[in-house]
Amino acid sequence: MVSDPLSEVFDLIEIKGLMSSGFTTPRGRAWVARGSVTRRLKFIAVVRGHARLTASGTDQPLDLEPGDVAILNNQAWLEVRGGPEDQVPYEVDVSSASHLLGDEEGEEGQEGADALLGGHIALNPIGEALLTQALPPVGHVRAATATAPLRARLDQLLDEVTGERVGSAFAIRQHGQLLVLDMLRVYLGQAALPPGWLRLLVDERLHAAVTLMHAEPGRVWRLETLAQAAAMSRTAFATRFREVAGMPPLTYLSHWRMLLAQRALRDGDDHVGALASTLGYASESAFSTAFKRETGEPPLRYRKRVRAEDTRPVPSDDDRDWVTGGSG
Repeated sequence: MVSDPLSEVFDLIEIKGLMSSGFTTPRGRAWVARGSVTRRLKFIAVVRGHARLTASGTDQPLDLEPGDVAILNNQAWLEVRGGPEDQVPYEVDVSSASHLLGDEEGEEGQEGADALLGGHIALNPIGEALLTQALPPVGHVRAATATAPLRARLDQLLDEVTGERVGSAFAIRQHGQLLVLDMLRVYLGQAALPPGWLRLLVDERLHAAVTLMHAEPGRVWRLETLAQAAAMSRTAFATRFREVAGMPPLTYLSHWRMLLAQRALRDGDDHVGALASTLGYASESAFSTAFKRETGEPPLRYRKRVRAEDTRPVPSDDDRDWVTGGSG
């Protein structure tokens, strides 16, 4: 099985793409959909037509072309408009729609209609902290630079949602999951990423060194060894790593170990001493000190807290929360 650091991080943060709503509009009609946003990471995709998106983190409307996706990071509200700008728009209440609304004019009229899909990116608490720090308030995945898989995925989703075929709910879940990967791949390829883990995980020159650290996090890695893997001098490697990741290589390794530790404490029952040894710490005390410095609490207290939180009721993944229409 081929693995890579980005896939390992996505597994660690349990990233999922969940479709929540969408609509089509009659051709030639002005429309608006707006309301508060209840999810930290939302996405809006224009499958057909055009739309203008405004959110709490935008200075001016974002023009979305066919195939464009907007990723909203911790936004309080949004408004999406489409159709002729000289008309009074009708309100689209997405919160009351159980599926994509069909065009009243029939199939022929749908050819010129706007069609949008909405959803959110679900993550565990570790993932929320990582991804919300790495993404801007509003990210724009442009169709002009999008790969064929992303465009095809949006068409497949629209087809499944409107086709009412057997197994469509299962297909929508699978396509929604892969849609997140498709759009993040495109975004990572087109955006000027700030220093951080996302930029590091897609940096080709550092890929070999990062892969080694991920493959054997408990090994005592020397800077010279990692630099050799990257085919760079020690100084050049350390400089580039800091520029790309925003931290030195061994600091990144320590952060990666702590992320692995948090998952193990949340999901497993390993003794803290055994976990410390697996992650390359000389003693349980050294591991506990490093863990408390990273998270603010000792390992056993962290395990008890996160497991108690996991038992609390959580909102359903089926909530249509793209635009609430004022319903909460």
